[in-house]
Amino acid sequence: MKTARVFKLTFPAAKITILAALFLFTTIGCNSKTKPTPQNFTEALNKWFLEHPDCLLSNTRFPYETSDAATTKQLDTLVKSQLLKSSYESSVRVTRYTVSDAGTRYAPRFCFGHRVVSSIDSSTPPEHVNGFPQTQVTYHYTMQDVPVWAKSPDVQLAFPNLAAALSGQASDRASLAQTLAGWQVPE
Repeated sequence: MKTARVFKLTFPAAKITILAALFLFTTIGCNSKTKPTPQNFTEALNKWFLEHPDCLLSNTRFPYETSDAATTKQLDTLVKSQLLKSSYESSVRVTRYTVSDAGTRYAPRFCFGHRVVSSIDSSTPPEHVNGFPQTQVTYHYTMQDVPVWAKSPDVQLAFPNLAAALSGQASDRASLAQTLAGWQVPE
């Protein structure tokens, strides 16, 4: 026959157990994902940026035609990087761009990596916007998973936003909304 062991807690042992449980409970509460802390802001932004890469072009479809000199200069750097092909249509004075075989991996937006937050510089006190507490966060970031063509000096010269993002000193602002699951970038 097996006997069950009964543990008796003495008064000091019970007191220590209760204090330890309270400490654990308050410690877990202090690390809540809903608190407006730099760590929570960083986690929320990095999660969002992992799914939202930075890109050179938005709303561009190929084949693409342009007569704008500035746009032609930018796209010609992608031709030089062998991501696009170009031909000049003299009858209508436009340059026509199509995606090369090497460029199909990046077209049509030509994304060049995703941001990784390196520091939260400041945040505003949360205010209710659309029913949720929101804050404005200023942060510094670096780029990760940058393709070789984006590191080209010609491409960086033609696309100043790309050069700034890859500088290692890039900063930006973002809105974050507090939800039950933690802080998130509102879409």
